[in-house]
Formats: sequence, C-alpha cells, structure tokens
Amino acid sequence: MADTLTIEERSRLMAKIKGKNTAPERAMRSLLHRAGYRFRLHVRSLPGTPDIVLPRHRAVVFVHGCFWHRHPRCKTAAMPKSHRKFWADKFARNVANDRKHRRKLRRLGWRVVTVWECQLRHPERVRARIEKALRPAPRAYVLSDSAPLPMAAEPSAAYGLRP
Repeated sequence: MADTLTIEERSRLMAKIKGKNTAPERAMRSLLHRAGYRFRLHVRSLPGTPDIVLPRHRAVVFVHGCFWHRHPRCKTAAMPKSHRKFWADKFARNVANDRKHRRKLRRLGWRVVTVWECQLRHPERVRARIEKALRPAPRAYVLSDSAPLPMAAEPSAAYGLRP
C-alpha cells in the first residue's frame, strides 16, 4: 500500500515524534514521585542516557515505547507495511542498542528496569515491580576456611555433670 501522505507531510509528522518527556515517561515519573522516590532525568554520562536515574538506589529506569523498541508479543509493536527492510534494520539496531546499554550499566553496578509503554495502563503493577527491583539485595556472607571464627559463646560444656 502506498503512503497517503506526501514526503513533506510524512517528514513533518515524523519530526514531531519526541525522544524525551513522552507521555509514558511523564506517567512513570509521576508514579515514582507519588511513591516518594527522588530521581534525575536523562543523565548523559551513563550509557544509553536512561530516562530516569535513582542515584540513591543505584538504579535506572528505561521507559520504552512498544513500537520503537519492539516489545515482544505486544500488538502495538506491529511491523509497518511499507519500507519493511528499512524498518526491520532500524528496529534491530534499536533492540541491539538497548541490550548493549543494559549490559554496560549492569557492569557498572547499576540495576536496570525496563518499563514498557503498554504496562503503564496498570500503574499499581508497575509500582510493585519497581519497588521489588529497588529492594536491597540480600548480602552473601562468605566464610573463609583458613581463618577460625572467633568464639561468640562459652565453650560447650558437658551438661548434667557436676564438677
């Protein structure tokens, strides 16, 4: 099917698509703010310039549009009918970049949460997911075999025997 818009009209329409301060991103920020979280926006010094950064929790939140970032099994992530090769290449680059940025952030010690546009229809679920991701991780204690543990109580006694 041919495009119903002229090249100039299509260009003007595509130019209006924003990358920052989108409606889903604003909804996510509002949800976090109401929950009492404080955050920074679009920190360019971090890989992928995360949409929301929670420095106190060492966590970042990416708010992805289902269409642009290819949300699996989401009906809004449909492939356009025209210029299929162009779109397939563009979407593949987006997904590869997302994966690369998540990997880099995790290597730097950041927790990464991805919230999809369609998930924001259920804000209570998103909030629960965020809170779960921001919970402190249980600490793992490793005991060394080489060093004996200090005594925390009296040595074991033979109970029932009187000296």
